[in-house]
Amino acid sequence: MHRRSLLGGAAAVGFAAPALAQGAANTLRVIPQANLTSLDPVWTTAVVTRNHGMMVFDHICAVDEAGVPRPQMADGWVIEDDGKSWTFTLRDNLFFHDGERVLAKDCVASIKRWAARDTFGQVLWSATEELTALDDKRFRFRLKHAFPTLALAMGRSQGPVPVMPERIANTDPNTQIREAIGSGPFRFVANEWNPGQKAVWAKFDRYVPRNEPISGLAGGRVPRLDRVEWTVISDPSTAASSMQTGEQDYWEYPLHDLLPLMRRNRQLVVQQRLQNGTYGALRFNHLHPPFNNVAIRRAVAMAVDQRDYLRAVAGEDPAGWSVCEGVFTCGTPLANEEGSDILKIHSVERAKAALAAAGYNGERVVLIAPGDYPQINAISLVTADLLRRLGMNVEVQSVDWGTLVQRRTSREPVERGGWSVVHTTASGDALDLPVVHLFLRANGPNAWFGWPQDDEIERLRAAWLVAPDEDAAKAVARQLNARAMEVLPYIPVGFYWQPSVWRRNVTGVFRSPATVFWGLGKG
Repeated sequence: MHRRSLLGGAAAVGFAAPALAQGAANTLRVIPQANLTSLDPVWTTAVVTRNHGMMVFDHICAVDEAGVPRPQMADGWVIEDDGKSWTFTLRDNLFFHDGERVLAKDCVASIKRWAARDTFGQVLWSATEELTALDDKRFRFRLKHAFPTLALAMGRSQGPVPVMPERIANTDPNTQIREAIGSGPFRFVANEWNPGQKAVWAKFDRYVPRNEPISGLAGGRVPRLDRVEWTVISDPSTAASSMQTGEQDYWEYPLHDLLPLMRRNRQLVVQQRLQNGTYGALRFNHLHPPFNNVAIRRAVAMAVDQRDYLRAVAGEDPAGWSVCEGVFTCGTPLANEEGSDILKIHSVERAKAALAAAGYNGERVVLIAPGDYPQINAISLVTADLLRRLGMNVEVQSVDWGTLVQRRTSREPVERGGWSVVHTTASGDALDLPVVHLFLRANGPNAWFGWPQDDEIERLRAAWLVAPDEDAAKAVARQLNARAMEVLPYIPVGFYWQPSVWRRNVTGVFRSPATVFWGLGKG
């Protein structure tokens, strides 16, 4: 299972076909990485929803290209009382897409909702004594103890606080919002949304960007486009053809097998826009058999060879991927392989013996694979093949990515529509610190889908936060890696580089932690 079979039509795509249906001159036509089914970046961590949220919702603060939090909606903040009081002041001319002014009470309600779900937000909230709006423009955190990373928590690229009107932010965090109203540079055009086919955003004329250069997710989020239109094209060869002919302008996650074809077209740019590698994750459901048994999870880990997964996604060229047999982003200060020997065994025979010793008794394993998301589908099929070679009773259910995002929230057993294994990916900046690492959180019902429970991981996460210096923080990170490899909340399957493709008349493209559309234009 090293390579996905290529669709035969891809090689036949011509270079001289006339451009089709150009549409409005200042409309960016995008092939997104997946179908948009949820509008709520608090309820789901799906990248497609995050990208939607980056257009619609503005943020109190945001990280720059160096990862430093900068004011965004905030004019600034004042820290007092030995770090236990943070007062934020909003800048002028902030309006929601429904015409209402953005007030401090909207920010307070939005922070509370976000903090109930976000991994870093949960840690911040546990340190918060009180969060109140002082007036229309100011709100204040009163903390139980100093929390120097408060602004970083609210502005991290994978999960910054999406500010929405108080009436929407009061929605239960475990219930999806149905109305996407923010104060960001683009407004969601709800009456043109057709899940599975199309989604549209229009420039918000009342948005006033900061008078600063763009840096990472911070700075002047200038909307230079009148419209952004996403068209869901699940067939990679059709997507490639639409880029070749000019029917589409931007392809977020092209299939790696088609990159040479794209590079031969002088009207296209193939480039690594995202700043970080894309890390794959094999996630177990810890609530139900068979993977509620740690010995069975460890048996599977013995058979995993990350190279199989990475070749399935990115091909044979090792410049496009790398093995990373620890839980923290490779090349970052906390990266280590303490206890990772289990991922270096690569033996199906040893894994079979361990599986038998663990008491596996033929329980059905439901693996949900996204047929319309080639990269995650590829790693899903590698796992399906691996589990079958181990002798497990595997049922692969192929669905679209939007359906998978909804299905993975189910805590039911497989007999009632639940699941056993899902796969996902995350960018490297989502896995470099314990407080933001989705897959490493092990607080049971409040953990990411799969719901692992391990008090020792949680204790170590807390210890990292209060580590007195860098050496102590690294020591805790080594203990975290060792514990994660012992109990296996998930299995890391390495990382690959995911280029994007855009036509040469798309201007203002910059490196970013996420796919964002402010600053982009069409020449």
